[in-house]
Amino acid sequence: MGRVLAMPGDDRRDNPPPHPKKRFGQNFLTDRNLIRKIVATGGVKENDIVLEVGPGRGALTEGLLEAGAKVIAIEADKDLADILKARFPSDRFSLIMSDALKVSFSGIAEEYKTRLKTVSNLPYNISGPILTKFINERKAFTLLVLMFQKEVAERIVARPGTKDYGILSVLSQVWADVKIEFHVSRNLFKPRPKVDSSIVSFKILDEPKVRLDDEEFFKSVVKSAFGTRRKMLSNALGTLGLDRELVFNALAASGIDPKRRGETLTLQEFGTLANTLLQLTP
Repeated sequence: MGRVLAMPGDDRRDNPPPHPKKRFGQNFLTDRNLIRKIVATGGVKENDIVLEVGPGRGALTEGLLEAGAKVIAIEADKDLADILKARFPSDRFSLIMSDALKVSFSGIAEEYKTRLKTVSNLPYNISGPILTKFINERKAFTLLVLMFQKEVAERIVARPGTKDYGILSVLSQVWADVKIEFHVSRNLFKPRPKVDSSIVSFKILDEPKVRLDDEEFFKSVVKSAFGTRRKMLSNALGTLGLDRELVFNALAASGIDPKRRGETLTLQEFGTLANTLLQLTP
């Protein structure tokens, strides 16, 4: 594919791009080698339809277009949206000016009649909520390649019994094969953030790794188990509003010691516990 033309005046001192805005969590990529590496991690090829959240000034967008993809970008900043529209007049680029948390990813997939990929340098200030949204609408995607702060990435891939293991770990890993692909130095962004970042890939599975009788109830159990990390499960699960005796019976039937804490449970144990609680609830 031919090189995508940069926006006229991109480097002119009399027409500088807008400064990053803290309220949008903006940190712009500046290294083209890194951009190529991210695009390659997504296996982006001609005619792929790629959703990009938070395109900023379009550095990653350009790399995706150069790989031959059709890019649907979601940008909340009007100043940047105007720049993006001028920079990428291609019929393979479309822009949704909105808060990504309010956009239906499933609706976009239905419109294009295909499952999407997403390759995004996520704004730091929405990384947790937007990941939850990606997980909830995972059936719209085959692959997520997302950049997070390094500490968030480590929480996503954490294993049971570690300090980083939590809600994001369980909910990410039960519906996807998750992997930290590589770390990214803070020196490759403008402005330079205070932390390093990581690229995480999520290969979306057709079925969860464990049997789940009710996905929403499973999520509620996981959130309750981690709601007060230092509490024993017999107490932490009280936030579900279930009878205490029922909780003890479900833990016993699941083969789980009521004195254990949520951070020690495997995906399989969480699934078994959620299913058992559901079966015992009148």
